[in-house]
Amino acid sequence: MRAVLTAGPTLEPIDPVRFLSNRSSGRQGYALAEALAALGFEVTLVSGPTALNDPPGIAIVRVETAREMLAAVEDALPADVFIAVAAVAAWRPAEPSAIKLKLDKSGHGALKLAENPDILKTIAALAPQVRPRLVIGFAAETHDVLDHARAKRMRKGCDWIIANDVSGSAMGGADNAVTLITPQGEESLGQAPKTEIARQIAQRIVAVLTA
Repeated sequence: MRAVLTAGPTLEPIDPVRFLSNRSSGRQGYALAEALAALGFEVTLVSGPTALNDPPGIAIVRVETAREMLAAVEDALPADVFIAVAAVAAWRPAEPSAIKLKLDKSGHGALKLAENPDILKTIAALAPQVRPRLVIGFAAETHDVLDHARAKRMRKGCDWIIANDVSGSAMGGADNAVTLITPQGEESLGQAPKTEIARQIAQRIVAVLTA
């Protein structure tokens, strides 16, 4: 079986020295890619900029921006499962500058933003003959975590959403606690190292795809 995953942050340039990004370390996505590979999957990992080493036996595609990430995911299909773990910037500077921007006379810089493509929603909406059998998203939230995650699953059209509370140290940290939300119900996976969380999620993916 084939799996395509995204991991890490995206980086959206403002000018040659500045960018918009977030605190994602990529650890959960990398751990999940390794867990699926250990179960026999052929894995392609589309990674934003991280400080992590390439997992052995996994095809790595390095990207920076959200648009590059979407293109790399589309190029990596078809797959049995697509998992959008990356923390993708929802917005990008509409017109990145070729030179370093300076403050205007008021002391403030004006930054016009454009909306980035929605990778999870795009893949979930593919035609049945090319859509992965299982499309999974992550919902990193700081409050009303389950409510926001449930709404996101419906809004994106994906099969599963994995909700995680990032109000603490989960984003960038070594541990995580998540809730798996599917059409069949919800299952909480308690606080554990991200490698263990990944192993449990991978086992559930295999169970569904081989049922």
